[in-house]
Amino acid sequence: MDNANTPKLPDALIDEALFLDNQLCFAMYSASLAMTKAYKKLLGTLDITYPQYLVMMVLWEKDQITVSELGSRLYLDSGTLTPLLKRMETMGLLHRARDAGDERRVVVSLSDAGRALREKAKAVPIRMSCMLPPLDEVKKLVGELKDVRKNLLDAEE
Repeated sequence: MDNANTPKLPDALIDEALFLDNQLCFAMYSASLAMTKAYKKLLGTLDITYPQYLVMMVLWEKDQITVSELGSRLYLDSGTLTPLLKRMETMGLLHRARDAGDERRVVVSLSDAGRALREKAKAVPIRMSCMLPPLDEVKKLVGELKDVRKNLLDAEE
């Protein structure tokens, strides 16, 4: 660690900063685990996983999207996304095809089964909302988490 750029804090604050329950990262991590566990139960009826659900939500918003656009939306690299898409194609939820105008690009589109799944999935956000704080608090939290993500990504650059 670069001590020249580290602010000098009182020892008591430093000790308190190392408590697990005071960590934003742990609160986000443990909330993410709980959220994924809740989604797993709900998505079991759709026979899809949480990452597959995220892909489907992007495609239900905008069909026929490139793999790179999809990766950007989901913050996933192609090494993670490609096997996920291959599995979903095998399941019959989507199609992948080379872009006729640019062979380097792969376009992902919904299959009929993928479009039909959207109807079944409409119950998922409704059921999730029953497990969460009121909608206005959730919207505020989503905005705050987007700010956290942006700050962390900006700090990487």
